Amino acid sequence: MYSLLTTINTPDELRQLERAQLPQLADELRSFLIESVSRTGGHLSSNLGTIELTIALHYIYNTPDDRLVWDVGHQTYAHKILTGRREAMGRLRMAGGISGFPRREESPYDTFGTGHSSTSISAALGMAVAARLENSERRAVAIIGDGALTGGMAFEALNNAGAQDANLLVILNDNDMSISRPVGALNNYLARLMSGRFYAAMRRGSEKMFKGMPPVLEFAKRAEEHVKGMVIPGTLFEEFGFNYIGPIDGHDLDVLLDTLGNIRQLPGPQFLHVVTQKGRGYAHAEQDSVLYHGVSKFDPVNGIAASQPGKPTYTEVFGKWLCDMAAQDERLVGITPAMCEGSGMVEFAQEYPERYFDVGIAEQHALTFAAGLACDGFKPVVAIYSTFLQRAYDQLIHDIAIQNLPVVLAVDRGGLVGADGATHAGSFDLSYLRCIPNMTVMAPADEDECRQMLYTAFQLNTPAAVRYPRGCGPGVAVDRQMRALPVGKGELRRSGRKVAILAFGSMLAPALAAAEQLDASVANMRFVKPLDAGLVLQLARDHELLVTVEENTVQGGAGSAAAECLQQHGVTVPLLQLGLPDNFIEQGAHAQMLADCGLDAAGLVAAINGWRLGNL
Repeated sequence: MYSLLTTINTPDELRQLERAQLPQLADELRSFLIESVSRTGGHLSSNLGTIELTIALHYIYNTPDDRLVWDVGHQTYAHKILTGRREAMGRLRMAGGISGFPRREESPYDTFGTGHSSTSISAALGMAVAARLENSERRAVAIIGDGALTGGMAFEALNNAGAQDANLLVILNDNDMSISRPVGALNNYLARLMSGRFYAAMRRGSEKMFKGMPPVLEFAKRAEEHVKGMVIPGTLFEEFGFNYIGPIDGHDLDVLLDTLGNIRQLPGPQFLHVVTQKGRGYAHAEQDSVLYHGVSKFDPVNGIAASQPGKPTYTEVFGKWLCDMAAQDERLVGITPAMCEGSGMVEFAQEYPERYFDVGIAEQHALTFAAGLACDGFKPVVAIYSTFLQRAYDQLIHDIAIQNLPVVLAVDRGGLVGADGATHAGSFDLSYLRCIPNMTVMAPADEDECRQMLYTAFQLNTPAAVRYPRGCGPGVAVDRQMRALPVGKGELRRSGRKVAILAFGSMLAPALAAAEQLDASVANMRFVKPLDAGLVLQLARDHELLVTVEENTVQGGAGSAAAECLQQHGVTVPLLQLGLPDNFIEQGAHAQMLADCGLDAAGLVAAINGWRLGNL
């Protein structure tokens, strides 16, 4: 079935094939990828769209000496398969298996670790400049999608790249037709022509000839820009100092090979615009590329089965609250940095399109945009993943917190996230949020508490964050009525002896289960900031050991807040802080990851008993 694919374990072997064999390889690779991802889950649509491009890049460029940097990296499955990891695809995104993103530790062909967007041009430019400083002929290529190109960092890099004049190729993988019109034979012909040495030599020669006649040179440049601008949308990139080429059909191997072969010989910054189709070659994914963007296991013949109703996820709880709150208060506006579906905002976008703002992959802009709205009387709600909020930390401090503006942060994916691994884990938000003045930070223990905390945050006239995990909660019924919780107040959920567990957010359920074995008291702390100092001090007086538990790094987290509280009030009591360890945690099943960190009920019991055995 895979007569060619099974013979390819390195790009060197790929480069031994005849060009006429490459379309067959692409077909085999596409079939293998569909079959493989159907068994493991993962990103599908984006990877089906980059198969021909991946083959062409490894065929033309001398990888890994030539550097390929993939933006976001969720479209690198074909790259992984062609670089010796075909068999490892069976454990994609699993504990002990290969990552769903490029990892430098995983392969020399993964030249830069990615996971967040808009970083590829900066990294590849650094590599191109390094080659220039070493007088090396190696090339650097950044492959960036049209979505990732909306990130400000990409434009910062483009601006700098033109000034560096390094041998850098930026490939725009335009898979949503968001920039160009459909391409055809004329555009493919022009791309071949403008990437060729003759065109480049002619252009350089004309510049030399007209240097003595500045008005003529300026006229020639403007004439060229005008002619090129009539047939290709490249003027912007030309202004950055790039030689723009394209758009070309990203599924036509002949065009890709000819164009890339020409470009590799050209000096200086080059920009290649490639148009691809998400989900290419798999009818289900072609029809709904969003549904098949990230998938769990599925039947490759019948596609993804319709989901069965079950417990609502925290994301769904947020989405429903957002619509209900918008119906009550017309000042509410919803903002997302390109994560409408992932953040549960689809229904809100449909019901309140004039109050819904997708700002693209631009987290920094999202927060300052929200600040501007808040300055003029609106109540912005920014739905953002914990890992992506990190990218807008300065804006959170400088533009929202210092000005004490009423912006609600709905912080999704707090804690570990399973198969997406370290780049997407929300391991640090409690630490980096609670140290900011004017911030209120809440962590719900269940679905209903999540809704009530969102309402509480919205009623405040100051910055507030509600941090909740990925997936479902313990299954607590959600009260559609909204009520504000008393700010900075937790609740005692179980009374016990000797040991008191202060549980934050998602850790309440395992804490209660552990407490049954330990006969411990358990507090649902609810607020990380302001901390319920009264409850902490009461439990400290009545127990021999306090234990804090959080799905956040221990350093600077909620447990640190409890320690600061005890120190401030001069209370001396043993304090055991449990949370995520001081290392990046790779992909795996979420429940197993928590168990490995000692954050399930059995782990909590073992940690507490072990501490008591050694210290009491």
